[in-house]
Amino acid sequence: MVYTVTFNPSLDYFVGTDNFRLGYTNRTTSEMMLPGGKGLNVSTVLSNLGILSTAIYFSAGFVGEEITRRIREIGINTEEIKLSEGCSRINIKFKSVEGTEINSSGPAISEKAIGELWTRIDNIKKDDILVLAGSIPSSMPETMYSDIIERLGDKGVRTIVDASGKLLLNVLKTRPFLVKPNLDELGELFDIEIKTTDEAKVYAEKLLDMGAENVIVSMAGDGAFYLNNDRAVFMMDAPKGTLINGVGAGDSLVAGFIAGYLETGDLQYAFKLGVSAGSASAFSEYFPTKEEIYKIMTC
Repeated sequence: MVYTVTFNPSLDYFVGTDNFRLGYTNRTTSEMMLPGGKGLNVSTVLSNLGILSTAIYFSAGFVGEEITRRIREIGINTEEIKLSEGCSRINIKFKSVEGTEINSSGPAISEKAIGELWTRIDNIKKDDILVLAGSIPSSMPETMYSDIIERLGDKGVRTIVDASGKLLLNVLKTRPFLVKPNLDELGELFDIEIKTTDEAKVYAEKLLDMGAENVIVSMAGDGAFYLNNDRAVFMMDAPKGTLINGVGAGDSLVAGFIAGYLETGDLQYAFKLGVSAGSASAFSEYFPTKEEIYKIMTC
């Protein structure tokens, strides 16, 4: 089973406008509301690829209820942890203003709710895959992801981490199966601006030295590269297409990688399917279908 953990799920409200102007009333030309949060995004694309996953997530209020309703419609197993106070997030994504969005903070997570999380983590078994993706509320310690992996001990669970800053840095000692920073996140870890692919490879190797078993660095329009413990590097250029929606492309890459790994056990194939899924996502209005992903894969 594949498990995803999302501390801060959301309803993502995508709005399009013509000639957006600050300080004026703007009318929408298109609207779409979808469940969001990096872990849930991974589960959604896995579902599109025909792979069942279980989403572990915290929810609160009427927004949390709607998140649960929508992800169950997608066909994702839910292990919802309900919070007694606050309300889950509604994030606003401006489709017509490139890269512009407003993300809410999300509710605080109580100690009781964390106790429920540990119960669910304890049920994860050998050969399962666990995806830890995205941010956590400010009330949580920056060791939260590493605490989860350490609690799994030597069960033989493959952990995949898509996070930034200290959340990512702290998990390296736990020897995660895969980490997937983008270029900016990789530079942030080492307090440096990375300008070339060769520089990125040097710092990706440092992640291996610090404990990661496999590293994928995504570089937006410049594609991605995969680095394994043998220090072998595999590059893949970004497939050609028209950017429609870059939100969630990295999550789609993770889902594609998992699907490829489960399909063949071949990490290079998994990497190629992951990049194809990420690109298909960027070329789609929402997350891509299986047909769209494999069409890019075979080009």
